[in-house]
Amino acid sequence: MVTVPSGRSAPGRVGRRIRRWLRRGWRPVAYLWRRSLMVRSVAITVLTTGLAIAIIGTAVMISISNNVYSQRRDQIEAESARATVVAQGIFDAATAGGDNNQTELETLQNEAQQAILSNTTSPGGTSLAIERSPDQTAPQSLQTVASPDFPDQAISDALRKEVGKDTGKVSLQPVRLEVDGRSQPGLAVGSTLQIPSAGQYELYLVYDLSDAQQTLDFVSQTLSIGGVALMVLIALVTSLVVRLVIVPIRGAAETSRKIAAGRLDERIPVKGNDDIATLARSFNGMADAVSRQITQLAELSRVQQRFVSDVSHELRTPLTTIRLAGDMLYDSRHAFEPSVGRSAELLHTQVERFELLLADLLEISRFDAQAVQLDPEPVIPAALATDIVDEFRPLAERAGIDLQLATPGGHTTMQLDAKRVRRILRNLVGNAIEHGDAKPVQVVVDSDARSVAIAVRDHGVGMPPEDAVRVFDRFWRADPSRKRTIGGTGLGLAISLGDANLHGGRIDVWSRPGEGSTFVLTLPRNERVAVTTSAIPLPELDESYDGPRAVREED
Repeated sequence: MVTVPSGRSAPGRVGRRIRRWLRRGWRPVAYLWRRSLMVRSVAITVLTTGLAIAIIGTAVMISISNNVYSQRRDQIEAESARATVVAQGIFDAATAGGDNNQTELETLQNEAQQAILSNTTSPGGTSLAIERSPDQTAPQSLQTVASPDFPDQAISDALRKEVGKDTGKVSLQPVRLEVDGRSQPGLAVGSTLQIPSAGQYELYLVYDLSDAQQTLDFVSQTLSIGGVALMVLIALVTSLVVRLVIVPIRGAAETSRKIAAGRLDERIPVKGNDDIATLARSFNGMADAVSRQITQLAELSRVQQRFVSDVSHELRTPLTTIRLAGDMLYDSRHAFEPSVGRSAELLHTQVERFELLLADLLEISRFDAQAVQLDPEPVIPAALATDIVDEFRPLAERAGIDLQLATPGGHTTMQLDAKRVRRILRNLVGNAIEHGDAKPVQVVVDSDARSVAIAVRDHGVGMPPEDAVRVFDRFWRADPSRKRTIGGTGLGLAISLGDANLHGGRIDVWSRPGEGSTFVLTLPRNERVAVTTSAIPLPELDESYDGPRAVREED
């Protein structure tokens, strides 16, 4: 038994190749259609014009064909009637002279044939046949006379029946003729002749209408060439008109891109006083206004940054003095009265918080001035996360929170700024403990070939999506009425975002009210490679939650 290996049929493979070829050829066309207004405008104009030309041309050709055919039909009908009258007159004249023998009848028949042909002037040519009508009882009969090229098959039974029924009337029927191996239109005409001593005969004339068909073909060809030429002309005119509009629009788009790139002095050249020039002037006016506002905002931002930096530096000296005095009071608090000792403790606590705030303000001012630099060193992310968890475990226990750590990845050495990564993790873990509502907090470290990710997940109050996207704003709080339990300046997450982006990484956020929040820090193994995915994906959102993921990256 021979086993035939199964496989795809050849026609199926050919069909798939054809489909792939069509898809491959369609992609550039679809790309041009989507990207080019000129292509769409010219294509739509040419297609609609071509459709209109085709409809009008078809209507014109039908009208011309009907008119030409009607004229030729009337002409042929008149010629045939005249030829029939002439032939009948020849036979009638012979009848008036007396009885005719067979020879005389044949002579009359030849004369009638010549007279008929001389009375037909069809440009395409005419052939005739004279046949005896069926069921004749006359004593004499004539043989059928026909032109050498007479097409017997062109005379249908319907035409013969109509001719035999309506004597004295010319009957017409359109036919198809074979001329030089090609099928051409023709017209068959039938009538009756009364021949003395021979009875009734039928006269058939077949007219060749190939000359009329040639005329129609020429008209059709002329209309087609004219239509194509008109479509090409319309395409050229349309492309020229559209170009007059597209070029200024492209110029405006290019100018917009340059302005968006920071070249605020770019403007659109204004030419003339038409609508395009009005648009250019309006755009330039808008660009001037936007440029002034951007300049003012930039100056205001510089003033603000300088103010924050200057104030932070200027406050450090008096704060140092206050700190020294506060430390002395704090160390001697047990020698004071209880109320004074309590005041010394409060002063010490608030001075420490003030120092942290000044330090954060100075760090923010460095980020704003782009004066921060990384100090990379070999770091194992999993070990770093373990240190942070151990550092915060006592605080978590006091808050009744089970602080959990999982490190399936992140055990290879990376070049990171350990100080900044520690600061990020302290902020994330501290926030999770503060908002954890005595529920477990998980810290997970994982990695892939491109990046390492550290996720901090709490199961506390959570946030709605509109709040989650603002968690990195400076001094912003989702719930202003909520009291801080572990301190903080309101700048921690803003600084954390700056530290993450300084490494070429990012921080993703997911949160849901009543179910907690997840912060995922993703750092690339190579800072020159942008982070597009994370080794730890954010929690999947089920169908009951229609809010967006809150993902914040520094611009």
